[in-house]
Amino acid sequence: MAEVETVTSKRLLLAAGRSHPALAEAIARELGVELAKLSAYDFANGEIFVRFEESVRGTDAFVLQSHTLPINKWIMEQLLLIDALRRASARRISVIMPYYGYARQDKKHRGREPISARLMADLLKTAGADRIMTVDLHTSQIQGFFDGPVDHLFAIKILAEHVQSRYDRKEITIVSPDSGRVRVAERWTDILGSPLAIIHKRRDPDVPNEVKMFEVVGEVKDRICVLVDDMIDTGGTIVKAAETLFEYGAKDVIVTATHGILSGKAAEKLQGSRIAEVIVTDTLPIVAESRFNKLTILPIAPMIANAVREVFHEGSVTSLFDERQPSLF
Repeated sequence: MAEVETVTSKRLLLAAGRSHPALAEAIARELGVELAKLSAYDFANGEIFVRFEESVRGTDAFVLQSHTLPINKWIMEQLLLIDALRRASARRISVIMPYYGYARQDKKHRGREPISARLMADLLKTAGADRIMTVDLHTSQIQGFFDGPVDHLFAIKILAEHVQSRYDRKEITIVSPDSGRVRVAERWTDILGSPLAIIHKRRDPDVPNEVKMFEVVGEVKDRICVLVDDMIDTGGTIVKAAETLFEYGAKDVIVTATHGILSGKAAEKLQGSRIAEVIVTDTLPIVAESRFNKLTILPIAPMIANAVREVFHEGSVTSLFDERQPSLF
């Protein structure tokens, strides 16, 4: 009796939580797929219910959630979606979190503190995640917290292309807002061929988000200073950094960041400052009250969709998004 050859083809399933529907729809369009059909709602006491309304057995599942306000709710919803997929026999589960919640606590600064970024990785693994895809981690060491592949994508090309299209590279100085961002700033200098300056700041350990003093190392006088960071939260630190650059003679200040958290009165602070433009991507939803005239929002969906496509087809994500590529222009 002849053997019967069975050919199986895997199916890409893109599931999204409720935190950022616009981004989910944009990624689905880029991939040419429909978002997975699911039910998700809150009980009266705040607990979350999720259920997939289609078969997910054997699928290569990607679970998207943007960790925005209320961040704890959306993280829990993502964990429930992962658990539901695992229990329904998805073949592989890849977590897409464009902004990695709790990434700022990646080590113990003082005694009796948690390492929240590691806990996040443990929760995802316990829920059933096989892989993580994220954009511009607060620190690269977080990749080692997850026991599995981590696709660390970089938005630098998207941001740098916009800056290069609007400003004269010969007048630009790239500015790192602190010592922790120097490596990122160096990538910018490689791309734009611009000099580098660093702002040295001293934080008050007893007051979160407060900085005591700024000093500039490097030449910024009569230059267009491009401050590069991974996120803008309350906006206070970045506005003080810009004021310092103007005190040192900067001609203009542009701010770029991958994640526009824009908490509290951030929009008011940034709009009222001397900063000429604030450039972010849409890894997080930015509500109407957090938008302002100086804000430019660039789409991240094409980059994430390319990465999903490479993972699904067992290609090389690194070849698409390797930050070490020398130049874009």
